[in-house]
Amino acid sequence: MKNATLEVDMDEFDRKIIAVLRRDGRITYTDLAQEVGLSKTPCQQRVRRLVESGVIVGFRAIIDPAKVGLDHVAFTEVKLSDTRETALNEFNAAVRQIPEVEECHMIASSFDYLLKVRTSDIRKYRIVLGEKISNLPHVAHTSTFVAMETVRESAR
Repeated sequence: MKNATLEVDMDEFDRKIIAVLRRDGRITYTDLAQEVGLSKTPCQQRVRRLVESGVIVGFRAIIDPAKVGLDHVAFTEVKLSDTRETALNEFNAAVRQIPEVEECHMIASSFDYLLKVRTSDIRKYRIVLGEKISNLPHVAHTSTFVAMETVRESAR
């Protein structure tokens, strides 16, 4: 299977490292080592191993969307006209090219995909929906739900 992942053998120190890095990806190795109960060098080696094994896939800045004018969130259900593997692959590749699509999940439901779309306002969303999402390969139907308030959101 293309997206299958291999489970990496991790111990309690690795889990602690991951938990700390999820909370603060900019922590120094010295502070990280102290927090998880290791010395600096073994801590660095473990982080390097977690990166090389694909457990840690990157480090990034988490932005407050409202402060950069992207506080409009819509969830878009997408129904495809074709769900054979080739069609799914074509849709997947194309949806990755739309920067406004923050998340895309294949769903076991009456529709095929659920997209989380972030824009500046409803007018911009309407343009993204009409000119980008609706023109993705094999899209037959879409339905939109606009978020009125975000109560909890994870940065992953």
